[in-house]
Amino acid sequence: MNHCVKTMENKKFVVLCTVSLTFLLSIATVSAFVEELDDTFKDTRMPDEIWLIQFYAPWCTYCKQLDPVWYEIGAELKSMGSPVNVGKVDATAHTNFAKEFRVGGYPAIKLLKDDLKYNYRGPRTKDGIMGFADRVSGPVVRALPSQQLFQNVMSRHDVLFVYVGGPSDLKEKYISVAKELIVHTYFFSAARNILPKAVTLKEYPAVAVFKDGTYFLYEEQHDGDLASWINSERFLNYLQIDSYTLYEMGDTSKLVALAIVDERNPTEESIRYKTMVERVATEYKDLYSKEFQFGHMDGNEYINGLIMEELAMPSIIVLNVSNDGYFLPPNKVETKEQLVKFIDGVSKGRIKSQGGNGYYQCFIRIAFNTKTTVTNIFTNAPLLGAFLVVVFGGGGSAICYGLCMAWRSMRNTEAMSDTEDEEPITGERMEPKQLKGPGEDKKTETKAKNPAEKKAD
Repeated sequence: MNHCVKTMENKKFVVLCTVSLTFLLSIATVSAFVEELDDTFKDTRMPDEIWLIQFYAPWCTYCKQLDPVWYEIGAELKSMGSPVNVGKVDATAHTNFAKEFRVGGYPAIKLLKDDLKYNYRGPRTKDGIMGFADRVSGPVVRALPSQQLFQNVMSRHDVLFVYVGGPSDLKEKYISVAKELIVHTYFFSAARNILPKAVTLKEYPAVAVFKDGTYFLYEEQHDGDLASWINSERFLNYLQIDSYTLYEMGDTSKLVALAIVDERNPTEESIRYKTMVERVATEYKDLYSKEFQFGHMDGNEYINGLIMEELAMPSIIVLNVSNDGYFLPPNKVETKEQLVKFIDGVSKGRIKSQGGNGYYQCFIRIAFNTKTTVTNIFTNAPLLGAFLVVVFGGGGSAICYGLCMAWRSMRNTEAMSDTEDEEPITGERMEPKQLKGPGEDKKTETKAKNPAEKKAD
């Protein structure tokens, strides 16, 4: 009996050792494709090398969470035969390196191609980062030489920008804009006969965007600057929105109409709210799509910090991302008609904007964040809270944490901003065209407002 028990224990030990060894070998294997860089990088890098680099701090929790994803990215890019080299650098040890790349927070993700530095501002996910690396490392504008390839690309991308035509001044502008906004979306070119027959071009050459089952044409007279138009058009009319996406929408000149729901604990009411917002986005697209971006957000943490109170879920809110302003319905929204009335009230100025980024609001927001932070400290780490009270006093600890929160917010914003300074992007939407045959095309003219101010095969 004892012999059997020992045999079983030995087998378990062997299995455990095998699993542990396999795990360690897998880590060693994937980490082998990520190079640790230092201040000598500038002198040793070849001019034609493309590098995807993570700048981290050893004490940064988010950097540690990103590490497994980063190693997977390095291994997968290598297995795909990608020209992108993957590296990481301790920005606290190699400060000159970090300063050259204008690193303002951690983890910061940059791509170096030729002499240009591109900053990644999206979610820290494998798919998001690999999509960014693929876009920026490849051609700025990718040719679509056949209808089959065009359809294949259409099936893989929610939003598709296409230049149609030969050499022209418009093409030069398109290429110039693509160089600036390639960090956000893909750019393609095609001959007229490659497009679906339902696409009707008033002028030739042209720039079109395909999304939401339809297409839109850029018209300089109505849409103004090409870069502003593309920047405004690169999102679906309705989508799930996180804090990264919301940050980028600050450049689109649109207000953001959101259903705030708890995806972890879905209810019939939250599903109804999401459906209601999506229906308004679809059915009233011609009326509101120039001025509003529609979507839903999981959780109310970000919104609570913005409005400085607890927002019930599910709820409806409209955000002015460019200045931290927001609009709340005067009454509970229960039907699609009530939601349309609220959106129309915001559009026509009948509902007053709250919040903003003035000095008073910033001070109030810092005080709110300080209160929230101190409360969380006493809830989750009472000994630390008591220590701060003893050392700094209640007021001192509040000021300390308020300043820390304000500094952290500023640094996070800086970390997500582009590596090169840029002017605010403004623009208006163009008029929509449905994917119908010639003669069926309809156009609805609406006056645009500017409430505020950059996937391939």
